[in-house]
Amino acid sequence: MSGIYIHIPFCKQACHYCDFHFSTSLKKKDELIQALAAELQMRKIEFQNTIVDTIYFGGGTPSLLSNEELQFIIDAVYSNYQVSEVPEITLEANPDDLTKERIQLLAQTPINRLSIGIQSFFETDLQLMNRAHNAEEAENCLQVARRYFDNITIDLIYGIPGLSNERWKENIDMALRYDIPHISSYALTVEPKTALEHLIKKGEIKNVDDDAAQVQFHMLTDRLEAEGFVHYELSNFGKEGFFSRNNSAYWLGKSYIGIGPSAHSFNGNERSWNVRNNSKYINAIASSRLPMETETLTVTDKYNEYVMTGLRTVWGVSIHKVSKDFGKTYKDHLLLQADSFINQQLLYINDEKIMVTKKGKFLCDGIASELFMLNNS
Repeated sequence: MSGIYIHIPFCKQACHYCDFHFSTSLKKKDELIQALAAELQMRKIEFQNTIVDTIYFGGGTPSLLSNEELQFIIDAVYSNYQVSEVPEITLEANPDDLTKERIQLLAQTPINRLSIGIQSFFETDLQLMNRAHNAEEAENCLQVARRYFDNITIDLIYGIPGLSNERWKENIDMALRYDIPHISSYALTVEPKTALEHLIKKGEIKNVDDDAAQVQFHMLTDRLEAEGFVHYELSNFGKEGFFSRNNSAYWLGKSYIGIGPSAHSFNGNERSWNVRNNSKYINAIASSRLPMETETLTVTDKYNEYVMTGLRTVWGVSIHKVSKDFGKTYKDHLLLQADSFINQQLLYINDEKIMVTKKGKFLCDGIASELFMLNNS
């Protein structure tokens, strides 16, 4: 089974930390929605023998679209693809869009999972990040959403300049108070050419503190695991039965199609991505042309990607799979490179799988890069 990701490139305002593709102008919204449906039709041959199990509306801010617009796109999926009986259909949404009336209406659509961008329950943090919602809206939307949706995930950000450990603990407590079954949590990252980078360089905001972020990461993992969450991926925690089917498919190397400007696709052998420009995307689709670039992955690319994604998850990096799919050279390289991290108690081997220890989790991506194969065909 495979998935379809649909990128909605519109936001009310720009968050200071965001480097995703979006526009704060909705002038081309109608044209873009038509283009999304057209791209879905144009690419149906890619999944002609595949069942679609997940549909994911990401962004941007997909909740800026009306229910009718979302339904129009969902109908385009069902018209062109074979969809499983009970697909996971996720909508990323901001709290300021999730009024009681909107939530009630969303519950009547095929959307069955909400991904709500809370980020923080505190006004100070939300203002620093230039979020469009406030703390009251964050709480209000969860109170209502829990009555209409069983499957909800929220985003929380740690490592925010000025975020004390006590306030971070209160953020976690608040999420648990609403009995949210899935939490995605990320360290605030300073991406190039973002407003956050500019404000830090000007001295208006303190730089992020990696040591403080690491402490807050471990506070989060300890508390959520004590509450029955499975830390199934570096940034994701879910109760049993509530793991993200969309994201799990990505980490497990399954195929997916990315629809919309800047969206990425993967079929096991190639990775492709659409142009990162709304007008160019719309014009290309109107001309019956897919505005994408494609990269054919080498064996080494596939190995490196498997190591990166596998190490981040509870499924680990299978030594047997590396040997079977990539050969003895890659297996020997993996074990040799992993040895020093095993000695440092950052990695361990269990059931022929290389796993990250609790101590190594925060350093996971850096460790993975040291296991990569370089300059091999």
